[in-house]
Amino acid sequence: MTHTLAVVEPLPWNRPLIGAEEEREVLDTLRSGWLTHGPKATRLEHAVRDRLGAEDAFAVTSCTAALHLALLAAGIGPGDEVITPSLTFCALANAVLQVGARPVFVDVDPVTLNITPEAAEAAITPLTQAIAVMHYGGQMCDMRAFRKLADHQGVLLIEDAAHALHASRDGLTAGSTGDLAAFSLYANKVAAAGEGGLLAGRGDLVHKARLLGRHGIDSSAWQRHGKRNTADYEVTVPGLKYVMSDLTAALAVVQYNRLPEFTARRAAIASAYTSALADLPGLTLPTVLPGVEHGWFLYAVLIDPEAALLDRDVTAAALLERHQIATSSHFKPVHTLGPYRDMVHRPMPVTELAAGRQLSLPCYPAMTDQDVERVINAVNDVWS
Repeated sequence: MTHTLAVVEPLPWNRPLIGAEEEREVLDTLRSGWLTHGPKATRLEHAVRDRLGAEDAFAVTSCTAALHLALLAAGIGPGDEVITPSLTFCALANAVLQVGARPVFVDVDPVTLNITPEAAEAAITPLTQAIAVMHYGGQMCDMRAFRKLADHQGVLLIEDAAHALHASRDGLTAGSTGDLAAFSLYANKVAAAGEGGLLAGRGDLVHKARLLGRHGIDSSAWQRHGKRNTADYEVTVPGLKYVMSDLTAALAVVQYNRLPEFTARRAAIASAYTSALADLPGLTLPTVLPGVEHGWFLYAVLIDPEAALLDRDVTAAALLERHQIATSSHFKPVHTLGPYRDMVHRPMPVTELAAGRQLSLPCYPAMTDQDVERVINAVNDVWS
């Protein structure tokens, strides 16, 4: 008798959940003949503005573009400082350098891995022009305290809400409190459009960002289409091209509207992990603070190699090699990367410890209950 071994399909760390509605919107855009920034991108902007209660919103090519435009619109430049955590992706720090300013890195809270108002306040100098918070993994920072601090110090408050498209805290929605907020629609985010980003907030600043994001031209291509000669425009400032295409927006607008569904599913997966993995030695699970609705972009655990008898990298390798389950690590601290290594003037013990111990388990709405159980069993097996 011949025995056939069952083939175990790899489980990726993330996979977008795309359905028939997304397909219809994309096909509708293809058939419309209008592919660049137009009616679909405008529809997305209206949806974002309405959800956040923001004065304005602008759909752009990426969250990085949104952050760059935020700094440009605010007039931040050479000689200015922007306070930001180091436990994040390099996008914000890169944008700060691009405008000629200097990122000032601060450590994070050991429980939430978020920047705190106290750490930000301690880093403020006469050169500080902005505080850029980042909602780590989808858990919001204390935005009431940050708003009070920014107003008291007379500095701009920017929310990097790439992880937190449907998160809230103390009745405030992520992206609704800062002067400007940037969101990501990248392929692995809570609402996925492959690429794309959003900038929302104060009307005067978003208006400047929109102008800067379309070459400095005084009207959009969609506004000029059919209403006046396409060459009838003026360049009012030397801008860039950061507008989202309607092809991207067709996917994004549906994904954005599905955020409540997606976030609820992520929360259910997170709850299953927390219940099943709570007793494993050396494994610290995410803590959700009171009053927080977590966005669950990341289900980030911390692995203490002394108590667990294995470290983060060994765990990741074992899950992949023995169980075909992918994981991810977030993040290599920005202050350890090439352009930033001489920019740290204060200790970062929590950031550096977390960076070496953090591991993100798969947590996304395309996962089945069987997938979730598979991850739980695999982690328990690795610990046995």
